[in-house]
Amino acid sequence: MLTPRRIEIFKAIVDEYIKTAEPVGSKALQQKYHLSYSSATIRNDMQALEEMGYLEKTHTSSGRIPSTLGYKFYCENLLNEAQMDKKMEVAISSAFDVSNMNIEEAVHQSCRILSEMTNMTAGAIGPDSSEQKLEHIKLFQVDPRNCVGVFITNTGHTETKNFHFDDDIPFSDMESCTDILNRELHGVPIDQLPARMKEVKPELNSNVQKHDILFAAFVKAFVKFASDNVYFSGKDRILYQPEFEDIDKLKKLMGLLEDTSSDAWRQLPHEKNAVAVTTQQGAHLTWIDDVAVVSSPFKVHDGEHGRLVVVGPSRMNYDKVVAMIQYAAKLIEKMYDNSDEGGSSHQK
Repeated sequence: MLTPRRIEIFKAIVDEYIKTAEPVGSKALQQKYHLSYSSATIRNDMQALEEMGYLEKTHTSSGRIPSTLGYKFYCENLLNEAQMDKKMEVAISSAFDVSNMNIEEAVHQSCRILSEMTNMTAGAIGPDSSEQKLEHIKLFQVDPRNCVGVFITNTGHTETKNFHFDDDIPFSDMESCTDILNRELHGVPIDQLPARMKEVKPELNSNVQKHDILFAAFVKAFVKFASDNVYFSGKDRILYQPEFEDIDKLKKLMGLLEDTSSDAWRQLPHEKNAVAVTTQQGAHLTWIDDVAVVSSPFKVHDGEHGRLVVVGPSRMNYDKVVAMIQYAAKLIEKMYDNSDEGGSSHQK
């Protein structure tokens, strides 16, 4: 059973392993953490904790390291209510102080700061596109081969896309195309737009001279609109963590980071080998093999949420990471609230 003594020993092992990345032995534990128990007692409790699945024994040392189940227990029950370090607080909040920066730029800047502070990969996952519906499309012609498309959803979210064509496109074609799309695609969920374009194609063929070029351009834009809402900063930082010297673990990690589908990241806690938990502070943690994903939601609009994430090895300073990511998520949420009050759009 998990007695108070075993919990004390277990927490000391996790804290020490997070600091050193080295398996923890009973003598070092007794000396560094001033435990009032004999080495024999600590060894017996470490053995018991291993049998319960909270610790693992490595092949290269007699010491122990936390297991995934152990990290889950630690984050669920033993995380400190960490206060934000003032320097970290100032650094993160500074990402939102630039007056001419839009929301997306501020989110990306906060990801870069989180990545630098944690020495891991940080990212942002946008709202679920299946929850948004197309409200309106506007095209602004720059010249016959370039225009800017603005896509507005029913939630007020705005996406801006630049179009470049290899041939000149008459302005009348652009007008006719957007009129048809606004009439036929109004209210269609964003993730269904690429498929619905096939149904609109015959009408485009009949009414738009350069229909083939515009059709291809809008299909590509809709695919990007529906899927391109995952951003990462500092992908290379995680490569320097000792856990990922194993090439197989590194391949799994890079495969995860290359997936820019928000659906895949939302489904991560439900993967076959995943272990997931929500902390007392409200952060969400998921472990897959030696990879840990810490995330914190932020409200974009009513019923719409994005997520900040930090991706790293299971051996990470959870107190620090959870405090930072939740602080940044609150700042992003506040920025969205202020933007809604001011009536400004959220451009991408």
